[in-house]
Amino acid sequence: MSERLWIGNVPPDATDDELTELAKKYSGLDGKVVQHVDGDSTRPARVLEFVGAPLGKVDELALRLAGMYWRERQLHAFRMHD
Repeated sequence: MSERLWIGNVPPDATDDELTELAKKYSGLDGKVVQHVDGDSTRPARVLEFVGAPLGKVDELALRLAGMYWRERQLHAFRMHD
């Protein structure tokens, strides 16, 4: 089973590797970027997927990242529900 995390207001030049490392730093989870949501390119977002994450771990990560300032941007984060 996998869970997905939406991270919004990502710097446009942020790489997938940087985002997965950020997620790993604060959760210990290995994830991968599965979707880029560019919108009008002023506040792009990324969707990360975590396979086999322990129950509640992605929720904890979303709470940790939401409101965090990273590379001069305040991030928005939430676990996506199916």
